[in-house]
Amino acid sequence: MAEKPLSAPSSVPPAPGSPLARAERFVWLTARVLEQRRFAYHFRRGGADQVEAALSAYLNEDGGYGHALEPDLRGPVSQPLHTAHALRVLDSIGRCGGPRVERICRYLTAVSTHEGALPAVHPSQRGYPAAPFVPVLDDPPGELLSTGPVVGALHRNQVWHAWLFRATEFCWTAVESLEKSHPYEVLAAVAFLDSAPDRSRARAAADRLGRLVRAQGLAVLDPDRPEDFPVSEGYAPGEHHFPHDYARVPDSLARDWFTDEELGRSLDFLAAEQAEDGGWPIRWRAWAPGSALEWRPVVTIEALRTLRAYGRPLDG
Repeated sequence: MAEKPLSAPSSVPPAPGSPLARAERFVWLTARVLEQRRFAYHFRRGGADQVEAALSAYLNEDGGYGHALEPDLRGPVSQPLHTAHALRVLDSIGRCGGPRVERICRYLTAVSTHEGALPAVHPSQRGYPAAPFVPVLDDPPGELLSTGPVVGALHRNQVWHAWLFRATEFCWTAVESLEKSHPYEVLAAVAFLDSAPDRSRARAAADRLGRLVRAQGLAVLDPDRPEDFPVSEGYAPGEHHFPHDYARVPDSLARDWFTDEELGRSLDFLAAEQAEDGGWPIRWRAWAPGSALEWRPVVTIEALRTLRAYGRPLDG
């Protein structure tokens, strides 16, 4: 099923100086039209049509999305990471279905590897700027990082397409064979498991994955002592992940990985991260000014949605 609204947005302006009011000013000062429309949809009773219209500016004729929709990949060409970003947006507004998604699935089929999975970056990116942590390879492998969130979004919306069969099996194999991982791969696994059709298998895989996350210190369980938790190889200094990053909503399978106290401290930390300008920071490496500027409103909207999902006050 499509993602359900976390709570009804309000047409009443938030209290001056509240987290929501400060974030709204930040969005108007810095965000792309897409994030302006998304903020309005989630928090100000804006329409889904307006979000979809803004998203369509990134759509290419091949059915994929490009034009730096995912800000760390620049240039016009369609990419799996851009298209996964588009599906997350469509899912969040209840528009992940119909002919639009059929075209997306045709694009996914065209760019998949021989395993039926998606590469993180398709070779068509070559010649356009990309973040140094997303290298462009001539023959890239399929990756859970790019495939998991897409498969999860399609299953959550009861989309059935031939591409999904092999891609789903790829995700199961990848998740169930993980012995050592890193936070972004775990996040992709959670996105898949939270909507995988076989719920008992998903719960078993999530239990195992949660034990791995704790054993390898992939979640900062005490925000006051981040130095006690290692940063994964290749990550930027301070690029930590916290319980709320994995369990973005209370009904995520990742919620059971953490105690109430651990999650409470994590949400306190998230709320306190709101910067003086009203936005939330990015924790990964800021490699280009435009990329960092475009990411912060995305991160800000997701921070607000997570806080609201857990009942944290935003308006006062």
